[in-house]
Amino acid sequence: MTWGSSVYAKVVAYNNYGDSPISAVGNGAILITHPDAPISLSEKYLLRSATSLGLTWTAGASNGGAAIFDYTVSYD
Repeated sequence: MTWGSSVYAKVVAYNNYGDSPISAVGNGAILITHPDAPISLSEKYLLRSATSLGLTWTAGASNGGAAIFDYTVSYD
């Protein structure tokens, strides 16, 4: 299975008295991982001022199975 794939599963409960019937198929799980790093970071020179920069980038190939909702830009 690849990251981001939906997982379809059935469940059986066990106790001292025996096994339950098999549940109906459920889908609610997604295999997730960390997203890939953004690529192609570049400056948009027309947005440069004395106090700010304009930056652009492209999201990495994989979002890790969930939507990316924020980025953090660090500078030195």
